[in-house]
Amino acid sequence: MSDAAPQVSDPDVSMGRLVRWLWQGYLRTQKLWLGSAVFFMALEGSMLGLISLVMKPMFDSVFVGGNASAIWPVGVAILIIFCTRAVASVGQHVLLTRVSERAAADIRLGLLGHLMKLDSTFHQSNPPGYLIERVQGDVQAINQVWTNLATGIGRDFIAVIWLFGVALWIDWKWTLGALIGIPVLLLPSLLAQGFVRVKARQAREVSGKMSTRLDEVFHGINPIKLNALEDYQSARYGALANERVDTEVKSALGQAAIPGLIDVMTGVGFLFVLFYGGTQIIEGSKTVGEFMSFFTAMALAFEPLRRLGSISGLAQAAGASIERVMQIFDTHPTLLSPPSPKPAPKDAPEIILSDVELAYDDLPVLRGASFVAEAGKTTALVGASGAGKSTIFNVLTRLVDAKGGKVTIGGTPNTEMALGDLRGLFSVVTQDAALFDETLRENITLGRAVDEAHLRVSLDAAHVSDFLPRLPNGLDSPAGPRGSNLSGGQRQRVAIARALLRDTPILLLDEATSALDTKSEAIVQEALEQLSKGRTTLVIAHRLSTVRKADKIVVMDKGIVVDQGTHEELLERGGIYADLYRMQFEQDDERP
Repeated sequence: MSDAAPQVSDPDVSMGRLVRWLWQGYLRTQKLWLGSAVFFMALEGSMLGLISLVMKPMFDSVFVGGNASAIWPVGVAILIIFCTRAVASVGQHVLLTRVSERAAADIRLGLLGHLMKLDSTFHQSNPPGYLIERVQGDVQAINQVWTNLATGIGRDFIAVIWLFGVALWIDWKWTLGALIGIPVLLLPSLLAQGFVRVKARQAREVSGKMSTRLDEVFHGINPIKLNALEDYQSARYGALANERVDTEVKSALGQAAIPGLIDVMTGVGFLFVLFYGGTQIIEGSKTVGEFMSFFTAMALAFEPLRRLGSISGLAQAAGASIERVMQIFDTHPTLLSPPSPKPAPKDAPEIILSDVELAYDDLPVLRGASFVAEAGKTTALVGASGAGKSTIFNVLTRLVDAKGGKVTIGGTPNTEMALGDLRGLFSVVTQDAALFDETLRENITLGRAVDEAHLRVSLDAAHVSDFLPRLPNGLDSPAGPRGSNLSGGQRQRVAIARALLRDTPILLLDEATSALDTKSEAIVQEALEQLSKGRTTLVIAHRLSTVRKADKIVVMDKGIVVDQGTHEELLERGGIYADLYRMQFEQDDERP
């Protein structure tokens, strides 16, 4: 849905623009259901006018006139009106719920799809909690306001038109008198709306901070326990919770003020009608039935008027959510496929970096890095933290584009391939294997239909088969949140099985064994060697013992390539690699 959703550029969102955006992007496909709901709403609203009309014959003919023969017609008419209203109420509620929930689901799906397409830099500057709040809380606020708007137009506005029509038919002077307080309420109402918009925006921002805090707490629960930070984190979340209570109460005050002002207007109007109309009834120029019909019409109009008044406050409260969601839809990725992409290589390709430069803001990360990773061979990237090794991986896969230089894969610049084709060339195994809270099978297949024999070969090669018998449901056992049901070595082997099954021509290994114990490292290293066969492999490693067998070792320092060669050649030449290697092995010798 995100591709079809209209884009907006003005953050100052009016109710008209919200309606157009919803209709064009999400409600148009539901127009039959929505039209049926509006019909039932209009039917329900019109019944209130008929109820007030029936009051005149009921009082004039039955109660005052004493006409017994009028009881049945009046009673049956009232029964039909209430039965019709009941059917219409149920029908509009069910239909509108279906439309609103479908629209909310489509907006959330579109928003999630759009967010996943945005650049990595966007996600680095927007915490997960804020984005979760936009997909969940902000969409719910939008859904609530347009649902109330549809109900207000389809039911309450129709009801008010009918009821004021009845009131005008009985006596237009009484009607004008009942509305005498409206002009006085305009300025306070506008002030209340502005107040609600400000407080609602503050409340949404606080909600985003609360979601971010929860995300950090639940993902870092073990460090919190180990450092006895429970009270500290509770206090931080409590401060945000108190701030939200304060802003929500003030926002509620502003929202309640608008229908409250309508109450004041109604009371002033009724006071006028009672004095003016009461005198006419006493004089005999008006009947009791006319007054009761008018009184019923105005009394029944009171509640839909209050609801219509509250829509304005609700719209202001939802304004911040509308702005935030529309601003996201108006944010576009900058890393795009070229208009006429070139085909990606099918076999293990040669990778060439020529004078690649990249800076994050004013901080240079790559400063003219150049090297060649030969086709079908293993190239290791080594160097101190911050040397630019992981950034090389990001540039290769176009998670970020270089600001200068050139990256070619199989003779084709990576910027000239379609993004999907480019990223389809790579399998990545990192130190922190990204597993989902699903079964091992789903984590390995990632939703793709696979041949069971091929899956079994991948499981065996990655040594996943070694620990499957110890799991309660084997391959269908849950991995747990972030793979928490598995050990570090088991998670790595699952990630390797996933890469084997993906069967891409290029393999990127980023510290894939650095967090493992010796036994697990040996098993995972054997699986990685199996995975690397026939593929162009790039390896990032701090533990140089894991890259001694690499066909080429590229030494990086402060964003440039300072040396390259085999393990033996680099040791013989001395320099940064020899120093790092000597330092690590001296540390290993000192360990008990």
